[in-house]
Amino acid sequence: MVDNARLDACWWSMSFLHFRRVCTLIGIAVFGALGVLPVCAAPATLRVAFIDPLSGPFANTGESALRHFRAAAERDAVTRHLKGGRIEIVPFDNKASAQEALVQLRTVIDQGIRFVLQGQSSAAALALVDAIDKHNVRNPGQEVLFLNYAALDPELTNAKCSFWHFRFDAPVDMRMEALVEAILRDGTAKNLYLIGQDYSFGRSVALSARTMLARKMPQVRIVGDDLHPIGSVRDFAPYIAKIKAAGADAVVTGNWGNDLALLVKAAREQGFNGDFYTFYAGSPGAVTAIGKAGIARLKQVNEWHANVQVKGKRLLESFASDFKRRYGEDFRYLRFLTLTEMFAAALARAGEADPRRVALALEGMRQSTPTGEVEMRALDHQLVQPLYVSTLALAAKQGGAAEVAVDTENTGLGFKTDARIEGYATAQPTTCMMVRPAVVPAAPR
Repeated sequence: MVDNARLDACWWSMSFLHFRRVCTLIGIAVFGALGVLPVCAAPATLRVAFIDPLSGPFANTGESALRHFRAAAERDAVTRHLKGGRIEIVPFDNKASAQEALVQLRTVIDQGIRFVLQGQSSAAALALVDAIDKHNVRNPGQEVLFLNYAALDPELTNAKCSFWHFRFDAPVDMRMEALVEAILRDGTAKNLYLIGQDYSFGRSVALSARTMLARKMPQVRIVGDDLHPIGSVRDFAPYIAKIKAAGADAVVTGNWGNDLALLVKAAREQGFNGDFYTFYAGSPGAVTAIGKAGIARLKQVNEWHANVQVKGKRLLESFASDFKRRYGEDFRYLRFLTLTEMFAAALARAGEADPRRVALALEGMRQSTPTGEVEMRALDHQLVQPLYVSTLALAAKQGGAAEVAVDTENTGLGFKTDARIEGYATAQPTTCMMVRPAVVPAAPR
């Protein structure tokens, strides 16, 4: 007699593996008559491409992100959705180049991989969105889905929004809303200097800062606005000299990777005593570069840091500790966990690894995370989530506040929460007019 529970488990496992066709009604009837169940194939391995810098000046941030994704994909919260399957993160080096990202995308498609992760460089993200849109129109049934974990140009969920693109990080305008609120609450900054990388993201940071400061803090003067070549400046001392000469008491920057680490290092060496309001102060190398000179001055906005507490309990303490023991580096990005878990849940809801169905399953999805519920906004495929503003402080073990229990990069310094800003408070309106595929099958609910 056929065991219905085992048959059902076999059916759904093979559905995810694209082997559902093997278990035809005739085959099941034959096996049932013989009293034998068909043997399920081994659990699926779903390959997901990671297209980001793994060489050059931003290799350290790319390699760190790859380790984060691999650890995130192994979590029980992910594998439970996959019913025994697993996600394999396959790296492709784009050398922080938009053009190279397109070359790697072609390789990804040729290898039959239909899901792409990317985040470092909005220029690369914009190029990928355009290329994936064109590929998907020309190749129905072979679509590719883009999961963006860090490219923050607002255009990606506004004029350049795409049905095939989902962003899991807070974009420039959301982050800047939180940073300007922190500047307003502090009340000491009078003269701000804007500095950033000279490409779409850096320019959008400067524009957003000017717009929001004019609206919320018209009394604050912007005394300088510099854009520098991305990834090629080795000495930021001339830029710090300009910042000091302009009389700035604070700097706003979207710099990331070595461009941020070298900027804050030059500030320390040149004796600049103003505050730094950043998007990525907790990224690899930044705290090590500035050291104690950054205490009470180096600030960041992101979705999580190691000393975030909810109801008096520090979040992800065990996972972060295990990650550091395994990889020898700090765990930094809650959104990697959010992305992989929501992606796995969408796969389970879709019933198969089909990008169209997975996209439909992700639209409007609400997910519980350690910091609270998040939502993938269906209108523009932008994740809305709580954000935290924090400031570098002396760690508890060095005599600092008890809440700074975890330090960063073994420096004896860690981040202390200044404010939590709820998702609804940072969510921005969108101009997205999403073009949807002509025929999209409804995703099972």
